[in-house]
Amino acid sequence: MMPGSPSIVPEADDRDTYLVFNDYGKLGRAWCETDEHWTDRETLITYLMEGQYSDPVRVVAFNTAEGWSRDVSEEVADEIAQRCAADGFDIPTFLEEFVDRYGKSRPVQLPLRGPDFLHSHKC
Repeated sequence: MMPGSPSIVPEADDRDTYLVFNDYGKLGRAWCETDEHWTDRETLITYLMEGQYSDPVRVVAFNTAEGWSRDVSEEVADEIAQRCAADGFDIPTFLEEFVDRYGKSRPVQLPLRGPDFLHSHKC
């Protein structure tokens, strides 16, 4: 390399990057192409919940500066389930299979009892 020439190796970006492996049906499965600015955890979960990915199969995270990568599907599925429960929403139908497959702590929503139950049962 000549002195003063720019490097073709990208600078180490010390941040976690999240990518989705998606099932496109008859077209097969592929890693979703995305802008580097939209690969953080919060954006990924927002996009999943908005339906930006048609059928997510797996989510991986990596950090090249720290030298690690791992499957984060379980964490993401649990976070989606928790957010939906906290907001009082059902898990979107396009994410049900993903959350069912990976979620370990999917919250159980108990049915609400009406006023008749409260008046007929004394505590």
